[in-house]
Amino acid sequence: MNPALRFAEKTVIVTGAASGIGQATVVRLVSEGGNVIGVDTNEGGLNETVTKATANAASGGKARYMLGSVADEATVKKIVADVIAAEGRLDVLVNMAGILRSQATTETSLDLFQAVLNVNLIGTFLFCREALPHLLKSRGNIVNAASTSSLFGHPYMAAYAASKGGVFALTRTLAWEYMKQGVRVNAVAPGGIVTPMTVEQGGRMDGLDLSLFAHLSRPDRAFGQPEHVAAVIAMLASADGGHMTGEVVKVDGGVHN
Repeated sequence: MNPALRFAEKTVIVTGAASGIGQATVVRLVSEGGNVIGVDTNEGGLNETVTKATANAASGGKARYMLGSVADEATVKKIVADVIAAEGRLDVLVNMAGILRSQATTETSLDLFQAVLNVNLIGTFLFCREALPHLLKSRGNIVNAASTSSLFGHPYMAAYAASKGGVFALTRTLAWEYMKQGVRVNAVAPGGIVTPMTVEQGGRMDGLDLSLFAHLSRPDRAFGQPEHVAAVIAMLASADGGHMTGEVVKVDGGVHN
């Protein structure tokens, strides 16, 4: 296999594809020859993703998008069915769609808590459930988005951390459940990565005790980029990760060592 074309003739769905890690993942996989379908609710961002991916496409690599919410069951079913109808197969599912809200737990409404779980956890479950019958045929794999918040104490992120803890457990459960049938399931656990989600949604810290975050950053205050995480996703989703399943790989610059 040409290492630059690890996703040649592979069909991939990437959720959360309009920005951040999802966008970087689409660009990376298309640059390695993948046929990638990006999913998001932000059409402007999806158009930007396709433009970037097309500019970096390897031989055979291509990108297109489908609009829809990962939290809506009927939408998820239709997206997966439409991909299979158009492409005839599915080889990789990358669940990167997510939302983050930073808020004191005592001020977190049930509606907000449920909204975060609906996208981060329920959306991941729905896409996994709908994709698995097709991944069983292709002996494909799944890469989910966990977070270092699912492994360590991240203050003011009760809903987000709970949702990512669920993704952690779901990943390991599915890995064991489908191991004998040849489907691998892994996850990445990003730490401090500069994305629109972390800057715009997680950055609303007015009135919060920022000293509680001291253990969550590097001494040099360096943050990672979406491309750092996309590179790990590409490894996990390719044949190079062929002997890895049930793993949750930290991408945090060593903060949580």
